[in-house]
Amino acid sequence: MAAPEAWRARSCWFCEVAAATTMEATSREAAPAKSSASGPNAPPALFELCGRAVSAHMGVLESGVWALPGPILQSILPLLNIYYLERIEETALKKGLSTQAIWRRLWDELMKTRPSSLESVTCWRAKFMEAFFSHVLRGTIDVSSDRRLCDQRFSPLLHSSRHVRQLTICNMLQGATELVAEPNRRVLETLASSLHTLKFRHLLFSDVAAQQSLRQLLHQLIHHGAVSQVSLYSWPVPESALFILILTMSAGFWQPGPGGPPCRLCGEASRGRAPSRDEGSLLLGSRRPRRDAAERCAAALMASRRKSEAKQMPRAAPATRVTRRSTQESLTAGGTDLKRELHPPATSHEAPGTKRSPSAPAATSSASSSTSSYKRAPASSAPQPKPLKRFKRAAGKKGARTRQGPGAESEDLYDFVFIVAGEKEDGEEMEIGEVACGALDGSDPSCLGLPALEASQRFRSISTLELFTVPLSTEAALTLCHLLSSWVSLESLTLSYNGLGSNIFRLLDSLRALSGQAGCRLRALHLSDLFSPLPILELTRAIVRALPLLRVLSIRVDHPSQRDNPGVPGNAGPPSHIIGDEEIPENCLEQLEMGFPRGAQPAPLLCSVLKASGSLQQLSLDSATFASPQDFGLVLQTLKEYNLALKRLSFHDMNLADCQSEVLFLLQNLTLQEITFSFCRLFEKRPAQFLPEMVAAMKGNSTLKGLRLPGNRLGNAGLLALADVFSEDSSSSLCQLDISSNCIKPDGLLEFAKRLERWGRGAFGHLRLFQNWLDQDAVTAREAIRRLRATCHVVSDSWDSSQAFADYVSTM
Repeated sequence: MAAPEAWRARSCWFCEVAAATTMEATSREAAPAKSSASGPNAPPALFELCGRAVSAHMGVLESGVWALPGPILQSILPLLNIYYLERIEETALKKGLSTQAIWRRLWDELMKTRPSSLESVTCWRAKFMEAFFSHVLRGTIDVSSDRRLCDQRFSPLLHSSRHVRQLTICNMLQGATELVAEPNRRVLETLASSLHTLKFRHLLFSDVAAQQSLRQLLHQLIHHGAVSQVSLYSWPVPESALFILILTMSAGFWQPGPGGPPCRLCGEASRGRAPSRDEGSLLLGSRRPRRDAAERCAAALMASRRKSEAKQMPRAAPATRVTRRSTQESLTAGGTDLKRELHPPATSHEAPGTKRSPSAPAATSSASSSTSSYKRAPASSAPQPKPLKRFKRAAGKKGARTRQGPGAESEDLYDFVFIVAGEKEDGEEMEIGEVACGALDGSDPSCLGLPALEASQRFRSISTLELFTVPLSTEAALTLCHLLSSWVSLESLTLSYNGLGSNIFRLLDSLRALSGQAGCRLRALHLSDLFSPLPILELTRAIVRALPLLRVLSIRVDHPSQRDNPGVPGNAGPPSHIIGDEEIPENCLEQLEMGFPRGAQPAPLLCSVLKASGSLQQLSLDSATFASPQDFGLVLQTLKEYNLALKRLSFHDMNLADCQSEVLFLLQNLTLQEITFSFCRLFEKRPAQFLPEMVAAMKGNSTLKGLRLPGNRLGNAGLLALADVFSEDSSSSLCQLDISSNCIKPDGLLEFAKRLERWGRGAFGHLRLFQNWLDQDAVTAREAIRRLRATCHVVSDSWDSSQAFADYVSTM
């Protein structure tokens, strides 16, 4: 009897509390109640009035409400604001109550957006609170506009921050300044432990104050936090200083900006901690600072930037030359002490223009000789910037660009990022295109001279870097390649449509250097671009050579390279150490995805990659074209002999109409579990003869689990022939079938469903029917889908088949 008595006691307590607060609530609700009584809606029920009163006084009644019986608590939950609804979640779960429906309704009413159909929402509470945090941070939602969002006892940012797993920063870095402000310290500390992914979208030019705030934000979230992924999207004109700031901070480097506040966490972490040799050795290389090289590197890069900016003026400045001495004098004359900015304060006592003694350490000649190999590197067939010319400072030139005052903040990253190839004598001319890239051409990283890295600290770095549609200038590409060469914590790298051009050779050299580092974790590389100076198969071979431990490689090139057309004048070959003719060593590739440009591909090159990838489990070829069906057969034979672990094979947008015997060869392969022929024109020729042969091959294959045939114009006749795969005399174990975009009509689908019922086959998994002509007879289509759902899970859509008129005419 104890349980019923406790139930009644809690219920009576609720009634007493409600009665004590109803008088105040009734006075507020009286006017609305009277007006609604005369309207179509009835006045609020007594229980609802009591519930609202309790919700309004949750600051006093919270512990008592948590102890209410489940049925009463379930009625109160929809009346709570988001703060108490979030706090009561654990108690509700213990009582067997779910708040998911409430959070979903809040999402629909307040966010007013529909989640993507591809997104599977497992927790609506977390999704709502994460989106709520972003809206409040950007000022796109007014919390005072809805009682469910407004509560003076809670901070919206602080309360929702622990649910934020992904944060997006857009445009002018909105939100960065607010997060690093002192009143939001606890918010930032909570984000540091909860945030995993940081995204940047549509960035624009920002001021120095915003960049300083972003510097502190990245330091807290990456170096002292849990952020493991940084992604940049759609940045058509990247700001060099901001882009380099994001890259270097993501790689684990930290150097406080001038005048910036000291990091409290750094002070606590550094107490009693001896400097780690491993942190600095990866990037510092030789301990001897090569300050002359650093000066010339920075001067050349700054001059390059000035020249590129001058090209945007109505009249470009005449080309000149830069020498070590003239550059130093011009920058000093303009008010800039280059040495003071390039080096730590310990060296700032040197007077401007002071010439360093000739005993300064000289760089090895191997880097210089390696640099010269890029003179022979072909330019990409994409529109690339013109080669940077040598230029010389005009005597007495005024208006030199300086780095003084607050604007110096945006330039301080040059102090510790760029590298140089070697030493040159006084007055020796330098080519801007060769500055800072010699050591990336395969030379020993220990010969690098890294300005002021002694003054920077190395912290935790991210494991996933993604750059989508962010054009990389030579300056940015050099920075990225230099950081990659020692970024041992990086596990996944995505470079999508970045306009690398000939910088792809520097990228390959940096990846080769990274692969040689102890503890290298890079296992996934996704590379796509409009153009490439190397044919895609040669580029694939070069990547596999550089990264033998790579597990996932996805590569796509949309247009042929210049090397695919030997008749182009001046089409020189890439460095010999990049392509090479030797065999590819055994690698660890498990997944290979390739998107080809137009034109026939040499089958032997692809076979050489497949032979070296004995662990390959998944292969996808998109838009691949071979000179003859025999070449395609050679590739398939290689797969059968050398890739015994292959489970999934996919072909997309390939003309296989003349390769029907090769397709049958694949369907008889007893190791493959899933095959995809997407828009491959399989049944364009000899459909009456080929379909029975294909069905016979599938009936005898007991290992094939999935078959995807979208976009092959199967039609009703082909679908009914395919139904025989599930007949009683078949040993097929097919459980996934995709027949989307195959000109299937409702009557043919209904007959297909009846044959499955007649043969009594059990549920065989999933059937996909997207973009078929099912709208021509909606009643028959519904009946067919009803019958099919008794044997399988059907996924379809409502599609206007009138858009497929061209396909219909072609099949008449």
